[in-house]
Amino acid sequence: MKDQPGALRDEDAFDTRAVHEWLSSTVDGLAGTPTVKQYPGGASNLTYLLSYPDRELILRRPPIGHKAASAHDMRREYTVQKQLKPVYPYVPNVLALCTDPDVIGSDFYVMERINGIILRGDLPEDITLSPDEASSLAYRVFDRLIELHEVDPEAAGLSDLGKGAGYVERQVRGWSDRYRRARTPNSPDGEKIMAWLHENQPGDVRTCVIHNDFRFDNVILDDDLRVVGVLDWEMATLGDPLMDLAGSLAYWIQADDDEVALSSRRQPSHLPGMPKRRELVAYYCDRMGISAENWLFYDVFGAFRLAVIMQQIYFRFHTGQTHNPAFAGMETFLTYLLARCEKKLSAL
Repeated sequence: MKDQPGALRDEDAFDTRAVHEWLSSTVDGLAGTPTVKQYPGGASNLTYLLSYPDRELILRRPPIGHKAASAHDMRREYTVQKQLKPVYPYVPNVLALCTDPDVIGSDFYVMERINGIILRGDLPEDITLSPDEASSLAYRVFDRLIELHEVDPEAAGLSDLGKGAGYVERQVRGWSDRYRRARTPNSPDGEKIMAWLHENQPGDVRTCVIHNDFRFDNVILDDDLRVVGVLDWEMATLGDPLMDLAGSLAYWIQADDDEVALSSRRQPSHLPGMPKRRELVAYYCDRMGISAENWLFYDVFGAFRLAVIMQQIYFRFHTGQTHNPAFAGMETFLTYLLARCEKKLSAL
């Protein structure tokens, strides 16, 4: 079962002919107006499939409504992938960037489609994995994260992608500010967690290219379940690799987690043979030569950051900027995540 787009949501539609006229003047060999479908996510940047008679392309654009100050930067997302492609082959081949607001009202870029399998909550019906195969798949995917963290930013032309040292401090401050700005009346205040993160933050372990949203549903696999693509580079930057790992593992729901966590699972990380979070931390740190002695900080930060992301999305739904029904229940789980953080801190 391949990852498939569906019908456009009315609120996310655009002028297809205007896109084609601009795109055909930039990319050779495009004949006829494409049919357009939309991928079902859309919690972050919106993703569309443009189907031409002999070619399939992907268009990415920002969502309608409120945007965080540094988010949804199409020029940046396009540039990161263009620069990374020669040294990190799993990046899609980007083709064109449009910064003319007269085309669809926002910046957007177009890239080639990578065909393959994207794993979400459960395995497709035609795929079964033994415990050994599940374990191998998980470590194979995280090897691609390690490989990204080993990229030389200067060699990739990305030495100016981030602000350098002080990444951990900026993230703690930045995500705390984002939560306070996006908080809705029915959300916890989170102040205890934010204070603890501020008071217990370690220094950066090193600076490297990080993805900042690395999980199964941003990875494309071929029929042999080998990684052929990594998607969604919106939040890529230069930063601390353990912060990237923490963000990734915040999504990693394992089989012995509680019922609330299991009900939120969006990737098959619960399967027999899939490593536990602590095993992935140990594997990663051993491969990277990094100490995991401060992992509690990264663990709490990862869960808090995910809660903030959900709060920002829920804010858009709460204020009527989007009507995507998938966002309605996010308030429940972000409250759970904050409670889980506080439980870890109360055990100290």
